Amino acid sequence: MSMEIYKPSLRTSLQGMWALTRRELKKWMNEPIVLFISVIQPLMWMLLFGKSMNITAVFSPRVLADLTIPDITIPGDYVSPPADGLLTIPGSVIAQYLREVLYELGGRAVESVFGVQDYFSYLAIGMISMITIFTSTFSGLSIVWDRRLGFLYKVLSTPVSRSAIIFSKVLNAALRSMFQSTIILMIAVVIGVKLNPSFNLLNLAGIYLAVFLFSVGLSSLFLAVALRSTRHETQMAVVNLVNMPLMFTSNAFFPVTLMPEWLKPLAQVNPVSYVTDALRQLTIYSTDLQILLIDFTYLTIFAVVLSTIGVLLSWKYLTK
Repeated sequence: MSMEIYKPSLRTSLQGMWALTRRELKKWMNEPIVLFISVIQPLMWMLLFGKSMNITAVFSPRVLADLTIPDITIPGDYVSPPADGLLTIPGSVIAQYLREVLYELGGRAVESVFGVQDYFSYLAIGMISMITIFTSTFSGLSIVWDRRLGFLYKVLSTPVSRSAIIFSKVLNAALRSMFQSTIILMIAVVIGVKLNPSFNLLNLAGIYLAVFLFSVGLSSLFLAVALRSTRHETQMAVVNLVNMPLMFTSNAFFPVTLMPEWLKPLAQVNPVSYVTDALRQLTIYSTDLQILLIDFTYLTIFAVVLSTIGVLLSWKYLTK
């Protein structure tokens, strides 16, 4: 008598995926300290780094108040020449004029480099990318813990497909990233981020879509790395190794155009650069639809390719 291999239906897979996703979300909601810790780090970056790096203030009249210039005497022919034939310009007049000029030029320089008049707004939007990175990269740890606690063995014994197991982890990371991004954006607006005047609900939907696509791709990558891992220390080492290069080879903190030539190619293929640029286009910049289309095209390809790789590897390596 031949035995048929059971293949779960699409409905069974979707039900199983949602059940597993709910389990992950419940675990997260039952530990609010995890949410607090995940939000507090980008918040500290905004408050301590973003506010302290007040580049425009370097050129403010208050900072330049101690600027002193000696009187300048100019010889020459004048319509109404002084008695001695020399024209003396008081240094205080020149200093006041330079203060005003430098302040104006400083503001324009900051805007031309960062696209906005204050660095804080530029950095604050980059923090949305940062919190998405941390949430997505740590998603692989859940598979490691499920294997060590024996839960993964039970799930693999059910009709739920292996791809549904992977997608439940991916969906959990994406939903968490979207929720945490909302908190960061709200806090950023309260403490000083200036949204563009045309910001509306469509822009907000675009933010969620960008975060979702980026999180799907990145979490799929780290879940694929964790498929055969039995030690959470290994996964933590991988996360710590990748997180910093991923952030600092992107435009989350600094424009790509001003990076060293050897670093620019890395930043131009880094998905963090594209999600950050898309978020800025939708929040603080005047939206350029052509640039936004490029950003979303890259993020879509990134999400599709890596999630496909994650599913294929799950069928091969996700075992008891």
